[in-house]
Amino acid sequence: MRRGLFITFEGSEGCGKSTQVARLAARLRGSGQEVLLTREPGGTPIGEKIRDLLQFDPVGAAMHPETELLLFEASRSQLVREVIQPALERGMLVISDRFYDSTTVYQGVARRLDPHTVQQLNAFAVGDCRPDLTFLLDVDVATARARMLRRVRPVNSTPDRMEQEPVEFYERVCAAYRQLAEREPERVHCLDGSGSADEIEERIWQLIQSAISNQKSAI
Repeated sequence: MRRGLFITFEGSEGCGKSTQVARLAARLRGSGQEVLLTREPGGTPIGEKIRDLLQFDPVGAAMHPETELLLFEASRSQLVREVIQPALERGMLVISDRFYDSTTVYQGVARRLDPHTVQQLNAFAVGDCRPDLTFLLDVDVATARARMLRRVRPVNSTPDRMEQEPVEFYERVCAAYRQLAEREPERVHCLDGSGSADEIEERIWQLIQSAISNQKSAI
């Protein structure tokens, strides 16, 4: 059986990636594709527990960057082996809202942890499960933060740990993502996230159709 296609979405908080993840999944399913949609951190019962600790649990306020890194890797390791790899082996198209590029950027650059250590831990967590195609939605920090403030939230909820980081943190995030796209242009497609949702969706759809066609021709 042909291996499935693994697609990831990346970008700063408020870049609009979650909207595009949902749109792409719906469009692919409408065209007859078998799609599995997941997210990081999370995607498994273990991963969702880790997600809550990382983002919302009050004890997370005292979390050290090294601890944060290892928790992300633990969630990712479980997600790859429990969900992503089996789905790809069944020939499914897997879409993940974030994957290891987020750790490369957020922990390796924005948190200023050792990039080589982060790379090694990423490799250990995922094995040979690497994205075939990554969409990076690039927006400036001011636009992203304005979008975060407009998000509809449950009553009495507060922004998660990542959303509470200062402007300087997100400036490092945005710069690191752009550098990543420059290093891996064949995999990482940097898209202007300030455009309309419809325009971005159409560009993503064009690139997906090309990737699916190339995969079929390679068999």
